[in-house]
This record gives sequence, C-alpha cells and structure tokens, in this order.
Amino acid sequence: MRHKRSIPNRGLRVADQIQRDLAELIRELKDPRIGMVTISAVEVTPDYAHAKVFYSLLVGDQKATGEALNEAAGFLRNGLFKRLQIHTVPSLHFHFDRTTERAAEMSALIAKANSDRAKDDETTED
Repeated sequence: MRHKRSIPNRGLRVADQIQRDLAELIRELKDPRIGMVTISAVEVTPDYAHAKVFYSLLVGDQKATGEALNEAAGFLRNGLFKRLQIHTVPSLHFHFDRTTERAAEMSALIAKANSDRAKDDETTED
C-alpha cells in the first residue's frame, strides 16, 4: 500500500484560490443574465473532481443567474485550468447561498420582536 504525503489544509487552500479566481472570471463573463454575483464559499471534494460553488446576489434574478453560471461552468473551469497549478481542476456546480437572505429575515424578525416588546412594556406601564 502506497502512502500519500498529504499537504496540510491543501483542500482549503485550493478552494480559497478557486473562490478568488472564479470571482475574477465571473466578472469577465458577458452574459446579461448574470447579476452582481458574490462567491461566498467553495467546497472541493477530497479527490478534486467536483466543487460546490456557493454564490449570493446583490442585484439580478436568482434563477436566471444560476442557469447562466451553470451553463458557463465549462468555460469557467477552463479559465481556472489556465490559472491554477493543480493536476485536476474540479467540475463546478453553482448553488445559490441563502445565508445573507436568511440573516436579513432574522434581523427583521428580531427588530419586530423588540418593537412589539417595547409596545407591550409601554401599555403595561400605563
């Protein structure tokens, strides 16, 4: 059995580099369906065959942007191949990241709960 010497945190470093390079490559795309995209995270499988790319949108249609990014995945992968010094460049799979959306909803709920509590406190003081 051959023992592979693994480089510590290599998967994380590769994912981080993919995230930075993809952000630049996506800005260069001419597809009008792609809105203002932010790459929030990249998860690479241990064999580097696949990468889940999580993105959020500041401006644009979520569904159209997702379709356009997945259609451009081959082109983007080719761009990464030219930039990255790794043997296997993963296939890209784009997923909409709802984290910022959920955070905004939670903040709104907390603000509403706080204002409701303040109103309740005012009525009980009368």
